[in-house]
Amino acid sequence: MNLPNKLTILRMIMIVPFVVFMLAPVGGAAGKWIALVLFVAASLTDLLDGKIARKYNLVTTFGKFMDPLADKLLVCSAMICLVQMGRIPAWIVIIIISREFIISGFRLVASDKGVVIAASWWGKFKTTFQMVMIILMIADIAALSVVTQIVMWIALILTVVSLIDYLMKNKDVMKDPA
Repeated sequence: MNLPNKLTILRMIMIVPFVVFMLAPVGGAAGKWIALVLFVAASLTDLLDGKIARKYNLVTTFGKFMDPLADKLLVCSAMICLVQMGRIPAWIVIIIISREFIISGFRLVASDKGVVIAASWWGKFKTTFQMVMIILMIADIAALSVVTQIVMWIALILTVVSLIDYLMKNKDVMKDPA
């Protein structure tokens, strides 16, 4: 197991303590800030694993599948916590999670045909904006509420745009062989 794949696994493991500090009365008033640090650290592993994998030619099929899954688990877990805390509307989270299920299903169909669909630039922008949105929402700083709302809308738009991009670029995957 190479370093990028270990970072991906670490990101998935970090979700458990993150959720505990987000939702449980663990850590008292500092719990929110501990959750924020955990989320930022987990998000940075996403940046690092990709850079290391590409720089040192450590790209693996495991990484191509598990890295996006780890991102989805982290982001979706955070957004579900934020819904419970009343910081993001559930309908936005439903759209975002639906996109993730659609892309995951699409990747499974592609995989069955021997095709690996790597993350696109739109998908990377989407993930970045979602992570920034989550950081702002966890921090919950009143002076940044307008910025937080703008970032949320950009993340939602990028979610839809990246879905359309994936489907259009890979529509041949859905064709049955004649």
